[in-house]
Amino acid sequence: MFGRLLVFDCHEAWVYQLRALPQQMDVVVGLRGRHTDRWDESMRPKPPNARIVRLDEVLGRGNHYDCIIAHNITDLLDAKTLVGPRLLVLHETLHGATLEQGSVTPPAEIKRALERFVRLTHTHVVAVSCLKGRSWGFEDDIVTLSADPSDYRPWKGDLVRGLRVANHIERRPRILLWEFHRRAFEGLPVTLVGHNPSMEGVRPSKDWADLRETLSRHRFYIHTADPQLEDGYNMATLEAMAAGLPVLGNRHPTSPIEHGVNGFMSDDPLELRGYAEQLLGDHELAQSMGQAARETIRKRFFIERFARDFGRSIELARRESQRSVPHEEPILACEDAGS
Repeated sequence: MFGRLLVFDCHEAWVYQLRALPQQMDVVVGLRGRHTDRWDESMRPKPPNARIVRLDEVLGRGNHYDCIIAHNITDLLDAKTLVGPRLLVLHETLHGATLEQGSVTPPAEIKRALERFVRLTHTHVVAVSCLKGRSWGFEDDIVTLSADPSDYRPWKGDLVRGLRVANHIERRPRILLWEFHRRAFEGLPVTLVGHNPSMEGVRPSKDWADLRETLSRHRFYIHTADPQLEDGYNMATLEAMAAGLPVLGNRHPTSPIEHGVNGFMSDDPLELRGYAEQLLGDHELAQSMGQAARETIRKRFFIERFARDFGRSIELARRESQRSVPHEEPILACEDAGS
């Protein structure tokens, strides 16, 4: 018999993966620092195994949870009076997070503070990639992001345009190599989707149906990132691949892109621009590379793997809370996604 999970809302696409778990869950919305105080339907529909709650409701009931899933120390502090094992998910690199937040605290000091906090609270830590786990010093449990090709419509590619989905670009230009992106794609037909209030004409999708339609119609997808600060892919990249889009970006050791097979990679913005022009002018090439991208998702980023691995992470959180069973071995060896 499975208990109920308590999940603090992060970005909806990540939380939506939890639909693959057998547990029912309460998802806490209305959190500080979010662009909306509710579940964001523009990102994903509410998972079928979830109910949406507010923090004061949860604290008032005082339920025991099978696991409390947090995304930062603030979440853990908010849940301090609740009963249940704790699990912290690391979504960013240490240096990427401090850069985006404009923190003046030295990263090493932040790292030591987190290590002390999770040790004292018996919180289990899982990272979404080896790069992110390594940056914080938590490499024992890595649960890779996932996508499900069956969620997406057949690819059409009838819009002769590239696509990128990214939020709050103005806070992350170095992380996203935005100047490189601009030099490679400026003047080409590229659609930008996301929450970027300072960028004229850029809007998030209306809902998931709108996002899926957008993915099905565009010719290719773009992801660029500083290899020291961010992975060579993110959730949006995997979703685009699952939808059948080839991916263009800078060379990155953790990228799932095989140059010339399921996308193109180059550190030369003019060369990358040439590949973009090639895909804009050749529908069949984009289609064949997009099919290869979708196959990459089926083989390496499938939702069943996420459910298996995260289910084990929940079990480790239970053990950590009981202080009865030490960690025996790493759950997933830290191998780059591109290897």
